[in-house]
Amino acid sequence: MATNQEIIHYKDGIKVPEPTLRRLPWYLSNVKLLKKKGERYVSSTQISKEINIDASQIAKDLSYVNISGRTRVGYDIDTLITVLENFLGFKEIHKAFLFGVGSLGGALLRDSGLTHFGLEIVAAFDVNPELVGTSLNGIPIFHSNEFEQKMKEYQVQIGVLTVPIEIAQQITNDMVEGGIKAVWNFTPFRIRVPEDIVVQNTSLYAHLAVMFNRLNFNEIKK
Repeated sequence: MATNQEIIHYKDGIKVPEPTLRRLPWYLSNVKLLKKKGERYVSSTQISKEINIDASQIAKDLSYVNISGRTRVGYDIDTLITVLENFLGFKEIHKAFLFGVGSLGGALLRDSGLTHFGLEIVAAFDVNPELVGTSLNGIPIFHSNEFEQKMKEYQVQIGVLTVPIEIAQQITNDMVEGGIKAVWNFTPFRIRVPEDIVVQNTSLYAHLAVMFNRLNFNEIKK
């Protein structure tokens, strides 16, 4: 078992740096806002002014995407939105199972907006008898020991992990053994997986720690 720490990703055989992949959704959201304001074209400079990222960096990031802008005009907004959504995988629906229907897991089940970004949670798993056999936002909740059976019924490759840290590794092991190929990990535990399994760690607590630290630092400077 090894931790997944990939920093280079591949799209259509092209190496794409992870920082670029993290910035592209920002550009997409910004461009969508500009479209709502009636804009038809957008330049790297315009995007730069809105999100405070250097225009040359934006142009470099967009060079990985199959689109070209017009001199002094910029990119056609409709085309840029379509190309970015396809490039990022937001247009294709990826089905997922969620493990752990606590407060965070429940919030993710209620978040219908995830489907706009290509993720559809089709079922959830828990051991709480008050939850098993019920549904949340139309999504059925099964007992964790039904996972292998449900893998045969659903075409799922992604597991969303929102369980307590004490069982995070064990549930991860079960997911991998059951056929899950990618794990979206919301726990503050660094799970270990085989090298061919994709892991995306999204620790809310880690981000809180960074925010608190920066806030305290700013207060000290005053």
